[in-house]
Amino acid sequence: MAKSDWVDLQQDSDTGIETIRAHFDGHAYDPHWHDSYLVGVTEQGVQQFHCRRSRHSSTPGRLVLVEPGEVHDGHAATDAGFTYSMLYLSPQWLDNELRHQSDAAPATLYPGFNSTLADDPSLAIQIHRSIDALRHQPWRIMRDTALDTLVQGLLPHIGWKPRQLSQPHRPAIAARARDYLHAHIEQDISLHELADACGVDRFRLSRTFKTAYGLAPHAYLVQLRLNQARKRLAAGQLPIDVAHQLGFSDQSHLGRWFRRAYRLTPAQYRRQCLTGSQSH
Repeated sequence: MAKSDWVDLQQDSDTGIETIRAHFDGHAYDPHWHDSYLVGVTEQGVQQFHCRRSRHSSTPGRLVLVEPGEVHDGHAATDAGFTYSMLYLSPQWLDNELRHQSDAAPATLYPGFNSTLADDPSLAIQIHRSIDALRHQPWRIMRDTALDTLVQGLLPHIGWKPRQLSQPHRPAIAARARDYLHAHIEQDISLHELADACGVDRFRLSRTFKTAYGLAPHAYLVQLRLNQARKRLAAGQLPIDVAHQLGFSDQSHLGRWFRRAYRLTPAQYRRQCLTGSQSH
């Protein structure tokens, strides 16, 4: 990280919601994905990133909305850098809250964002208020009220989508490979082994998988392990133990990948999550 870059992250122990404020003057993040919904607002500068096969440029006051599993990166588009605030909402939490507040939520569908960038000054204010409440408000009823208002503000930006996306966006080969990677996350899987499990050659598998998920199989496996690492570190596990559990060669190996994706070391992430959990 450049000397002027900074990341301030906390996790709320009651909801599991992570809040982040960060500033970057140049490169911010390599392509990666989260298993959370990202709801944020650009505060300063031009926040540029790729998502949904398009390049986006977010300016101050604009909303950034990213679904779980959507590959994205990040960098500053100008020399002034960019600053942003973001909420990381778990799929279970957001789905439950939306269904409590909306009678139009079909049981067989899941919530998705209508667009990656949006202009909604009222919701931008509520994002800031929710982050402030999660970080500084000691009364649960006040935090709950702020989050209820946030969810209400999100409703116009939500579109309900089928849980199983149709062909050809998620071909059966790619879906089978993805399921195999999830089931064998801790194992040293070869591309040949993965291709055999899917009944195709490894070249076709790699092309099909990258088209479907935006990452090659090996890169997807790294992101899958990193997302699991976040959960285990936030729960208090030590980086050395997490590295061993998830197939990294050692703690340094985990650290190199973790910093590329999140611009924090595993130890920094663990400490910030635990510090935030103890603040209430």
